[in-house]
Amino acid sequence: MTLTLLRYRLNRAPAVLGARWLGFAALLALPLVVAGCSKEADKTSSSGAKMQSATSKSTGAVVAKINGIEIRESDLALAEEDIGQQLASMPPESKRDYLITYVGDMMLLTQAAEAKKLDQSEKFDQYMEFARKKLLMGKLLDTEAKAAVNDAALRKVYDDAVKQVKPEQEVHARHILVESEDDAKAIRAELQKGADFAQLAKQKSKDTSTAGEGGDLGFFVKDQMIPEFADAVFKLEKGQLSDPVKSPVGWHIIKIEEKRTKPTPKFEEARPQIENYVMRKAQADYVTKLRESAKLERMDKPAAQAPATPPAGMAPPAGTMAPPAAPAAPEKK
Repeated sequence: MTLTLLRYRLNRAPAVLGARWLGFAALLALPLVVAGCSKEADKTSSSGAKMQSATSKSTGAVVAKINGIEIRESDLALAEEDIGQQLASMPPESKRDYLITYVGDMMLLTQAAEAKKLDQSEKFDQYMEFARKKLLMGKLLDTEAKAAVNDAALRKVYDDAVKQVKPEQEVHARHILVESEDDAKAIRAELQKGADFAQLAKQKSKDTSTAGEGGDLGFFVKDQMIPEFADAVFKLEKGQLSDPVKSPVGWHIIKIEEKRTKPTPKFEEARPQIENYVMRKAQADYVTKLRESAKLERMDKPAAQAPATPPAGMAPPAGTMAPPAAPAAPEKK
């Protein structure tokens, strides 16, 4: 039985690495076995020449070569911009090795694609033009986002959010989860005789996600717990033990460590969340402004049926945004 059955705490869900990119690059990073023949070598040589020409715009020091094609620092910088977030937990040296492998694999695959003349079709040209427009769109929106971030703008969003915050009580509690009411009564009896709550939790709690921490749930507000548990918790005072509490996941004995008004996070603690909001809002506002001055003509529908603008949800990156709620304060145990 795990705590995820008990708590509605989406903000604690573990971050997931970009498995799609990592899995793809890991596959590409496997040792490559090349069976050479003169005809394939000629193809590779021809493709390599095209690749060398295509990479002539790369700058910085040469860090590696793949089939004679140079991999430069600028290539690594672009690769890091592309997949760097998925590699954030890697040590710097491992990350650099990974990026070199990633770029090298990309060049190898590009050579193979050119050898098959996959770039010599009208459809490919269409893809290239679409990719160009998408890249320009991304660069423009990135520019607008960065221009919108300054201390004054961030502080205003923070101050406005703080004004909307209503006082809310939060509790720091521990619990021991067992399967039956009789088990819960027995544990409560031991605690009343002086047994240590944390030690009993480690020994007897079925909640494997908190047992090792002595049943510690940290601080939480009422709506973060399932109702049966929350109702019991918020009726208790500091230092009190609950009677056995039944919930969908079992029976609980709960101890209240502390009760307080939930603190408002400091500006610097909330800054990353606020920056993200300001940037995305600037992008959405910019798209809306361009739409307002544009004339969209639909040739596939009568004018009366054509929407004036695309649906808001389709706006890059995320359409019109509502003002942010006040960021959550960091948890303390």
